Amino acid sequence: MAVVTIARQFGAGGRTLGSRLAKELGYRFLDDVVIQELARRIKVPHEAVQDIENIAGGLFSRIVSAMLSRSYMERLTGEDFGYIDEVIYRKMLQEVIHDLARKDNVVLLGRGGQYVLEDEPNTVHFLLVADRSYRVAFMRDNYKLSPARAEEAVTEGEKRRRQIYSLFRRSDYNDPLHYHMVLNTSRMGQDQALAQMVGCVKGCAETTKA
Repeated sequence: MAVVTIARQFGAGGRTLGSRLAKELGYRFLDDVVIQELARRIKVPHEAVQDIENIAGGLFSRIVSAMLSRSYMERLTGEDFGYIDEVIYRKMLQEVIHDLARKDNVVLLGRGGQYVLEDEPNTVHFLLVADRSYRVAFMRDNYKLSPARAEEAVTEGEKRRRQIYSLFRRSDYNDPLHYHMVLNTSRMGQDQALAQMVGCVKGCAETTKA
């Protein structure tokens, strides 16, 4: 019984490994579920939530202010609706992640899960890294992109990752001390990375039982 979070450099194979890990362990894979649940609670298309995560500062606040329901904001802030900013969005994200994690036996991909759940018991945190050439090739081969579009995808993905973590006011997402294990998929490959992750989760579960 555990919750697994996977942080990754874009193109290191996080979605692929997350899906495979969940299947191997019999867990539920929460890839886009966080976005879908956020969208459901704030009553907007999930594409709008994805767009929000790419916006910062005053424009972010104005867009979120226009989207959020009054009742939901009042429940979060404990007061009448006034100003809405990144802090409120972060609270929403944390609430959704905690709610999903309480169901246990889940693999959570990205969205700062390692920060939101860093003090939670029975939680295992992974970081996937890879050199840029591997990540570009992975995107090209697995998503049928042209070499140029694969380069753009990795660049855009890195920017998006920085933006999401900026909502937590954190820039240390590559610090290995946040994780139980850091895996370099460009050196060990997807299969070996999966085997190491499965072993780590099962080993941590046994340690918890002891």
